[in-house]
Amino acid sequence: MALTERIAAPLPATAAPSSRPSWRWALGLVVPVALALGWEAAVALGWVNGRLLPPPSRVLATLWGLALSGELIVHVLATLWRVALGFVFGVVAGTVLGALTGYAPLARAMLDPMVQALRSIPSIAWVPLFILWFGIFETSKVTLIATGVFFPIYLALSDAILSVDRKLVEVGRIHRLSGPELVWRILLPAALPSYVTALRAGLGLGWMFVVAAEFMGASEGLGYLLVDGQMTGAAPVIMASILCFAVLGKVTDRLLGALATPFLRWQDGFGTRR
Repeated sequence: MALTERIAAPLPATAAPSSRPSWRWALGLVVPVALALGWEAAVALGWVNGRLLPPPSRVLATLWGLALSGELIVHVLATLWRVALGFVFGVVAGTVLGALTGYAPLARAMLDPMVQALRSIPSIAWVPLFILWFGIFETSKVTLIATGVFFPIYLALSDAILSVDRKLVEVGRIHRLSGPELVWRILLPAALPSYVTALRAGLGLGWMFVVAAEFMGASEGLGYLLVDGQMTGAAPVIMASILCFAVLGKVTDRLLGALATPFLRWQDGFGTRR
């Protein structure tokens, strides 16, 4: 076959990616299940005392009892509602200010130093101030969660916009895009992968901040259940609350990742499966 014919010949067809459901998610259960079974066996054999760190069977029995009484669903819904509200407010504020400081040098010079200084303040330091401003009811709790969500989103989006390839920006200016159009059609799409990662980080911080928020006079919520277990010396209740936080945090993170996946299908990175 001549060289030109070989060049013009179509490439061999590649096999279509498998449509079978992936079972790799189960690998993530191997280590925690093995640790739980090992601790259960150690307590059952009398090798360790399970009073301060109860075995999984006792924790699951506590969760089952809380579920049967209806108490667990009340605490879970209260915490989910606070995290959802705080996440929405934190995302809106972080997105607006992050886009503004990433796009406008004047806004960045005026606002970024103050925001970076506020970012260093520990979450627990905001509690007395928010109680003084908003009282001990829901407003202070949601505001504290929103504060935790705000900072990673602001920082990642602002830095991602500043890191956008200058050639893309020049193409937008050649097409006479206005400032908002340039942000919406070029800067934000280019920053989208970093933005999604920031959303996941902000959600994780929201789950951490809700514990501090529910220390502020809450009468329901997983944070309240955690403190109640501490005050009564009920280690199974404490572990049950921690387990709920872990499961809910993982489920919501997976849901957020699934919602973001359709917007990132254009990526062809190392970890992208085709």
